Amino acid sequence: MNGLPLISAHGLDDVLAWRPSGPVTVRDFLADAQAVASVLPAGQGVLNLCEDRYHFAVLFAACVLAGKTSLQPASHSGVTLQRLAQEHPGAFGVVDGPFDVADLPCIDFPDLATLPRSPAQEMPMVEADRVVAILFTSGSTGLPQPHAKTWGRLVQNGQAEAVGLGLGGGRMVLVGTVPAQHSYGFESTFLLALHGGCSFWSGKPFYPQDVVDALQAVPRPRMLVTTPFHLSALLASDLDWPALDMCLSATAPLGTELAARAEQRSGAPVHEIYGSTESGQLACRRTTDGPLWHLLPGVVLEQENDTTYAREGHVEGRVPLSDIIELQGEGRFLLHGRHADLINIAGKRSSLAYLNHQLCAIDGVLDGAFFLPESADDEVEGITRLTAFVVAPGVSADTLQRALRQRIDRVFLPRPLVLVDALPRNSTGKLPRTALLALYQERLGHGRA
Repeated sequence: MNGLPLISAHGLDDVLAWRPSGPVTVRDFLADAQAVASVLPAGQGVLNLCEDRYHFAVLFAACVLAGKTSLQPASHSGVTLQRLAQEHPGAFGVVDGPFDVADLPCIDFPDLATLPRSPAQEMPMVEADRVVAILFTSGSTGLPQPHAKTWGRLVQNGQAEAVGLGLGGGRMVLVGTVPAQHSYGFESTFLLALHGGCSFWSGKPFYPQDVVDALQAVPRPRMLVTTPFHLSALLASDLDWPALDMCLSATAPLGTELAARAEQRSGAPVHEIYGSTESGQLACRRTTDGPLWHLLPGVVLEQENDTTYAREGHVEGRVPLSDIIELQGEGRFLLHGRHADLINIAGKRSSLAYLNHQLCAIDGVLDGAFFLPESADDEVEGITRLTAFVVAPGVSADTLQRALRQRIDRVFLPRPLVLVDALPRNSTGKLPRTALLALYQERLGHGRA
């Protein structure tokens, strides 16, 4: 058997995780995983819905040891879970708190203190070409799509990220604001611990005070694994940050200004990871160093017509990418946004990402997003009109429109611009189109704004 270790970057007595009760060694983690594996019911597919990152990690390892497959939907909506239950007969969910699981068969994560367990004496090996997980796209542009991941590629994934970020053997402690089910959280708070020599904090802080408390709970060196949305909220707070050694961001473009402010506030370099659920993570950069991205070890990009494909390294097969990429040679490239973001109105082209950036750069704007309706009912003289939803307490829509006129072509001005209390972002800070469509229909479906 072509086997690879369950944990490749730690010895049995090294610390793998940090919980409120203290550090957890690899030996004890493996004992917890084996104990949970022994009590899992029949069924091949396991929806790992645990919020606690340590519970997630133990359940994932238990599924590997028990020969089961972890199903990891980024969205936990009732529709998504019902669909997964239909497509994976016999699947069941595991939760560690209150959770609406619709008609999905479900069990509670077991109380580890009550399970018979004994310290592990050796590292389990896992067949490299075995599918151990199925990750799902976030559904930002439609229904979540499944992508199978083999153990060998996941091991390479964690190792490549450690090299790309220059972590070496620094034993970085990872504090993540993103869920472990999401591909970014899975790779950068879990795989990076198993195969990149790091350890992780068990919680999933969301609000700024929670993030500060989590960072204070772990020793240095420590890295905050987060998103532009969470980073912006943290910067807007008056809280004192514990010392950081690195900050990592993904799920949305990170502006240079925001990155520079975060570096000044934290005293740590801010890096970004680029990738997708389909391909896995592909490249990284320090945002303030400039626009060039650097491929992770082993990854190759190639282009055919307008499409860029990723292959080799830890990439499963040859994967088409949804982004507009300009190759620069020597493993570097420029990223120009998503194909789906490109819009053409009255013969003029722009991108939703660019428009969102200009909107959110206006003084007083806390959050905002443009939305392009698809219905002919939203056309004026044959021209589709953009809508913008903006969170800007104390700022009028007219003031925002005047500021936008100074920043973007008039044909892209939103008609209407709708002030809202908050945008329907998910747990990773993304704005799924379905959520924006629901907001659009709620606020404008009957001609009201």
